[in-house]
Amino acid sequence: KMILPIAAVISLISMIAEYFMGYHREEAVINVILDIFGFSIWRIIEVGMQVFFWLTLVFAILERTAKGKGEQPLTASLKKWTPDDLKNISYIPKKKTISKFEVFGSLMWTAIWATLYFYANHLVGVYRDSGNGLEFVTSVLNQEVLMGYWPVVVIVIGVEIVLSLYKLIKGQWTKRMAISNTVLQLIVTVVFIVILINPNLLNPDFITYMTNLFTMTVNQFRAWIVGAGVFCFIVSASISVFDGFRKASIR
Repeated sequence: KMILPIAAVISLISMIAEYFMGYHREEAVINVILDIFGFSIWRIIEVGMQVFFWLTLVFAILERTAKGKGEQPLTASLKKWTPDDLKNISYIPKKKTISKFEVFGSLMWTAIWATLYFYANHLVGVYRDSGNGLEFVTSVLNQEVLMGYWPVVVIVIGVEIVLSLYKLIKGQWTKRMAISNTVLQLIVTVVFIVILINPNLLNPDFITYMTNLFTMTVNQFRAWIVGAGVFCFIVSASISVFDGFRKASIR
């Protein structure tokens, strides 16, 4: 239930990006909408079948190759559960708990921004009304620059997924989790600020379009974009860190 929606969102975003790559501007807008709608339904069905098949296969293999013969359940620490473990169950305040919906939201957000990152040149751009629907004018970011950082970005994606799964296992905010979240936010902020300050990140056509639109110099526009981006990353990370420690301190 958690993996299928995430896989469906990733497939839909990638499908839209692929469609834009082969889009011909002479096509009618209604045909474009119908094509995307039809392809999206088929893609969701295809992804659902793949997810169901591979998950079933993996768990079938695990069930038949597991060495342990006992049927006794395990605790979160992977030790055999006993009735005495009931004494260790403590009351968790509602505001301190981590719901599965929150974990799902974190995984979904990671899937969305990662897909947008690797398809930025087809999805993140300037659109305008051409009288016959929206027209893609120019991409905002230089995809070659973004791909130059892909190993670090993949590591960030992996860390975010690990932290989300850690939240799912623990089920509540703890000091250790708040510290882990702080480390993650620090890594994410540093990585994306480094990418943001790269002078070649913005597409030259986008810079020309925007400077003509707002009648400002190239340096002024770059400074505004970098400043706004750095400010947003720092504020967002600070809020996340503060919220994590606040929830971890609830008793």
